[in-house]
Amino acid sequence: MDLRLPGLRGPRRPRRIVSAAAAVVVLAGAGTWTAVASDDDRPAVRRTDQVMSVDGVRLDTSYFTSGSAGRRPAVLLGHGFGGSKDDVRQQAQDLARDGYAVLTWSARGFGKSTGKVGLNDPKGEVADVSRLIDWLAGQPQVRLDSAGDPRVGLAGASYGGAISLLAAGHDDRVDAIAPAITYWNLADALFPDGVFKKLWAGIFFNTGGGCDKFEPALCAMYERIAESGTPDTAARALLEERSPAAVGDRIKVPTLLVQGQADSLFTLAQSDAAAKAIRAGGAPVDVDWIAGGHDGGNLETGRVQARVTAWFDRYLKADKGVDTGPAFRVTRTGGVDSTDGTVPLRGASGDSYTGLANARRPIPLTGREQRFDNPAGAGPPALSALPGFGGSNGLAQLSAFGVGVSLDFPGQYAAFESAPVTSDLRITGSPAVTVHVKSTGDDAVLFAKVYDVGPGGTRQLPSQLVSPIRVEDAGSGKDVTITLPAIDHDIDKGHRLRLVLASTDLGYASPTAPATYTVSLKGDLLVPTAPGVTTAAAPLPAWVWWLPLAGAVLAVALLLTGRRRTATPAPDPALAEVPLQITSLSKKYAKGDRYSVRDLSFRVEKGQVLGLLGPNGAGKTTTLRMLMGLIQPDGGEVRVFGHAIRPGARVLSRVGAFVEGAGFLPHLSGRENLELYWRATGRPPEDAHMDEALEIAGLGDALARAVRTYSQGMRQRLAIAQAMLGLPDLLILDEPTNGLDPPQIREMREVMIRYAAAGRTVIVSSHLLAEVEQSCTHLVVMDRGRLIQAGPVGEIVGSGDTLLVGTAAPVQEPVVEKVAALPGVASAVRTDDGLLVRLDPDGSAQALVAELVRLDVPVASVGPHRRLEDAFLTLIGGSA
Repeated sequence: MDLRLPGLRGPRRPRRIVSAAAAVVVLAGAGTWTAVASDDDRPAVRRTDQVMSVDGVRLDTSYFTSGSAGRRPAVLLGHGFGGSKDDVRQQAQDLARDGYAVLTWSARGFGKSTGKVGLNDPKGEVADVSRLIDWLAGQPQVRLDSAGDPRVGLAGASYGGAISLLAAGHDDRVDAIAPAITYWNLADALFPDGVFKKLWAGIFFNTGGGCDKFEPALCAMYERIAESGTPDTAARALLEERSPAAVGDRIKVPTLLVQGQADSLFTLAQSDAAAKAIRAGGAPVDVDWIAGGHDGGNLETGRVQARVTAWFDRYLKADKGVDTGPAFRVTRTGGVDSTDGTVPLRGASGDSYTGLANARRPIPLTGREQRFDNPAGAGPPALSALPGFGGSNGLAQLSAFGVGVSLDFPGQYAAFESAPVTSDLRITGSPAVTVHVKSTGDDAVLFAKVYDVGPGGTRQLPSQLVSPIRVEDAGSGKDVTITLPAIDHDIDKGHRLRLVLASTDLGYASPTAPATYTVSLKGDLLVPTAPGVTTAAAPLPAWVWWLPLAGAVLAVALLLTGRRRTATPAPDPALAEVPLQITSLSKKYAKGDRYSVRDLSFRVEKGQVLGLLGPNGAGKTTTLRMLMGLIQPDGGEVRVFGHAIRPGARVLSRVGAFVEGAGFLPHLSGRENLELYWRATGRPPEDAHMDEALEIAGLGDALARAVRTYSQGMRQRLAIAQAMLGLPDLLILDEPTNGLDPPQIREMREVMIRYAAAGRTVIVSSHLLAEVEQSCTHLVVMDRGRLIQAGPVGEIVGSGDTLLVGTAAPVQEPVVEKVAALPGVASAVRTDDGLLVRLDPDGSAQALVAELVRLDVPVASVGPHRRLEDAFLTLIGGSA
């Protein structure tokens, strides 16, 4: 039974990628499955892991189903660039429980899959998807529309979003898609208006594992453009043929486009172009602008995944009663919630997608003709977005808080400003302006941005976005209409709009030859307002109702107890010299009564290198997050140098932390990265103690080289050097040796030991027990949230059932065999120094020595011998 909506697909076209089920061969894992438990009453999920051979490439896949037998629609989930199938496991399980057969896979060159990265090459990654659809067509759980044609949808973010669009354009069997924060034209994304987006391009190739991990044509293209700084026609053609725009007229399926507002990599203009092209083909298209993106901020994962599921319910299950949401939705941010310090999110929606130029309103700007320079070497560059500094601390997230973090250098920009706006103004879309540009060189490259300027002169760059413009043949001057970045931003009454045209930007390649630009206005700033998009009324906060009553109750309690409570406990003078003391610390899981950490107490002294050990789920990460003030404990307290830890506590300035996966700007040198980071803290340069931190890190001459040339070990040491800036008295390192080879691990060990040697303290969480044994002076062992043992490494390792017997002369093999046969001895092994003897439970060292003397073994010493691994497994009962 065909449940497709009539009129959406039209007659079947021949498939552009020929289906060949025989090309899919399961190499490993067939028939093995894992039941994934659920915390609620929904059925368990069955997961089958398989390695498939697809046209000679090994693809690592997982197949998820749930519930009773019967056919159901299928969903393919793609992952982001640099990731793997494991990144979408939770979404796959949720979709399986909602009645879908879900297939995830690691794309070529990622995870455990083989092959070269092709940036979604139609002959590579896109062809792989068609082969996976072939495989789904043969599964008994998957609903078929016809032989070889399963009912199937695709979803994914970034790289996985692009493959969803491309698969829909290349394979007619795809029935619905939901791509997120992705590109429509990769050439436009990386070469906007002919300007090379050098930092994001560098991150692409570094995240992909380096140039040699890519198809040779892509590697050659990147090296050519990175050297010249100017995109060429061949580069554009190579990226365009791997872009959804190349098959835009073939995408005829319902499409949910989710795009990020905090995204200097794939801007809102990318989803705008996609929406126009797909809608022109007759398919339903909804557009959702989320708060976050590649530059950080809130990705609204829960809400977005719920909307994706509803989209597939409507167009794969043909449930016409499901609410798929508005045709256009935008998440609006701003201000700070005083109860928890977060940026509140509110949804605004419209009955139709407005595009980026809806209801533009003219805003007059003033300013004379202005001259400014493009300096030789294009430096120092202006600062807007910082690619690679994503996550919750990205600059775009700071912008959501209303914090201005952009930087323009005097003499390198022109500025034009409006009068104060007389009423609140909401910009939704891309502003535009026409200017006259003249250059002393042949071409001019400008970076346009619109600031929100407050009455006191404070300025904010919405979403940290700029528009690059290349003006060719600008020597005689020409008029240029500039389309500025698409944003959704509220300009408060009394604020001004400031148009800035800069000659440089950190994220882009500017001409290195010096030039002087002359710019003048040729019209008003045209601001899109989208009046049809309305924000839902915010409900009254709960505190409006309970605060008066709570205040009365609190007043009575204070009168009855006569006690006053302060927000933060007073410092404890007796602990002023103690780097860390944790007392009765407890933290429950977000839901339920299970504890992540329970009644944990230990103390760390100056000069110690403390290893925090425990199996997965022991509570180590939760403990470290409470130590750094990132989450609040449910009970107990953490004191650093006598001060109770609270979010934003001043004593945290004495704490440095390294979290695995620190991001650096690949085209800047190591020193430049550290200097940029320290400037962002707002502390005086002399407080950084840069040279001392770098000496301890031991990077030497590499500091002057671009970070993209660094090995993994050098990147790790640079990240630890960043944590050591300011020479914090307490240094916290989470898995600092991940991904390092043995020589690099040894170097990292020496860094930690050197740092603590000056009387400072290091806490390191690691799974490498042999390394912890060599680098740490003390240990804290946790299991299931509780303290198992704490103390010096020697004490914890030294108590065991294995003895090292030192001998004055080598022991011959027949004697070793006699020792192994003694009562109370489980085994005996000859070593370079004597014998390693493991005792039975009824054996004793005294009895062993007596027997060794009887056998004429020249005993010189006897002592306990046990590796940390043995002690660790004994302490936790093998639960690791």
